[in-house]
Amino acid sequence: MCCGVFMTIQGHWRQVASAAVNILLLSAYAAQSHVHWQHSLRSMLSECRWEVLELPPRHFSWRVRGNPLYWALQERDVLVRQYDLVLATSMVDLATLRGLVPSLAAVPTVVYFHENQFAYPQQNQQHNLLEAQMVSIYSALAADSLMFNSAYNCESFLSGCEQLLRRLPDKVPPGVVDLLRGKAVVVPVPVATVVSAEGVGRWPEADSLTSGRALRLLWTGRFEYDKGGEGLLAILQQLESDGFDYTLAVVGQQFRNSPAVFEQIREDYSHRLIQFGYIEALDDYRALLRGADIALSTALHEFQGLALLEAVAAQCIPAVPDRLAYREIYPQQFRYRSSADGDPQAEARSGAELVQRLALQLQQGRVTPPDISAFDPQQLAARYRNLFATLVGASG
Repeated sequence: MCCGVFMTIQGHWRQVASAAVNILLLSAYAAQSHVHWQHSLRSMLSECRWEVLELPPRHFSWRVRGNPLYWALQERDVLVRQYDLVLATSMVDLATLRGLVPSLAAVPTVVYFHENQFAYPQQNQQHNLLEAQMVSIYSALAADSLMFNSAYNCESFLSGCEQLLRRLPDKVPPGVVDLLRGKAVVVPVPVATVVSAEGVGRWPEADSLTSGRALRLLWTGRFEYDKGGEGLLAILQQLESDGFDYTLAVVGQQFRNSPAVFEQIREDYSHRLIQFGYIEALDDYRALLRGADIALSTALHEFQGLALLEAVAAQCIPAVPDRLAYREIYPQQFRYRSSADGDPQAEARSGAELVQRLALQLQQGRVTPPDISAFDPQQLAARYRNLFATLVGASG
């Protein structure tokens, strides 16, 4: 964007903001990462007036299809108010909602994609994603702008749309994906620096790694198939086989139907574990991040990876597979060989080797966390503000 255009947009936003921009935020499946994004936006753009409608993150298939029915009838008085901008998550059936509440069709609208329904690993898939995929296509067509949290998310969505449209039997108009691509922009979810916390410390040794204590290894993610519990187990087995000394924190939300591999890890590695499961208190969680040395990911899908970015913001060294959004975020030195569709044992060996290599580099003072300043809220606030101002200005 040229400087002249930038100044024009900034000036227009100041004019608009002085009149208090009214933004309607719709979150149809308010998972933790969605809530974090929502709170970050409201904090960064505090000059705006925010109205938020959200639905709890359960009953996935019904949420995707049912949100316009519920909101259009139950929250109609909120939806018909005067807004300058509508900001909807990709779970929102925007096309149907605009049809049921016609006044919304006149308001500039952004759809924000935390994830897309085309790039999930297919094994053990609990839901038939075809309906969700079609809803996301219609919502994207109905929106004025599409925002993605990573280039990987954007490209896998567009590629998935193209593949699906090719499978349809007939009457598929040309140029759909090109139209969507023309609306798309990548703007990540903000990640603030994790400051020192007064929370409860869980790591057993206070000394630095240079004094010879065991490495502190952190794994953080939901206890679900797509976060790669099998890969985590394989890497731990390889570390044990190598005789490597470490303590381990496995942290994340647990669910009634969490894969059995997580319980196996809890039982088999009780001698390593200093934490297993969710940590309720935020300060305690931050204290755990600040005390860890290496944050390991084994994810089979990751569109941005907020939990890992938060760990890196707390000065952890990342060790991630060479796939997904990780390729655009972390330099090669922090990525191990990916074999998600090939040889899992080869991936485990590569992951274990990277952990041990980074541990040695940490001990020798030869490695520091990668630069993630691109995710800083202050930097991203200007990008969000400029994009919103463009849409509001175009409708004014």
